[in-house]
Amino acid sequence: MLIKQLSIFLENKTGSLHAALEALASHGVNISALSLADTADFGILRLIVDEPEKAKSVLAEMGVAVLLSDVLAVAMDDVPGGMAELLHQVAAEGLSVEYMYACVGRVSGKALTVMRLDDNEKGEALIQRGKHGQVNPADIYRL
Repeated sequence: MLIKQLSIFLENKTGSLHAALEALASHGVNISALSLADTADFGILRLIVDEPEKAKSVLAEMGVAVLLSDVLAVAMDDVPGGMAELLHQVAAEGLSVEYMYACVGRVSGKALTVMRLDDNEKGEALIQRGKHGQVNPADIYRL
């Protein structure tokens, strides 16, 4: 299932991550997943939250550069090799993973991951016809 992800560009300085997360918390935005990558000057914080549009607005009001984009949420068997099997299917479909990270949610016995593929729509079709499960937005956004 395609879900909304926030990509936040933060200056790589003490307190900038805290300020962004504190602003979201003060507006009641709940985080289900995050990934942080940095360079010398800036970092990219990727978030899955329960209210993506609200979070984008809160951060934009702070003057933070933020984008909202689609990513693929996948539920796979929570067993050794579960991720390898998923990635085998992705590669067999001719798709490339741009990035991925783990996510919390409410799917019993499943591990959740967030993926950005070079063709998310084709990836979603793969998940729909395969053994890996789609994720209900209420499960991942924890509504």
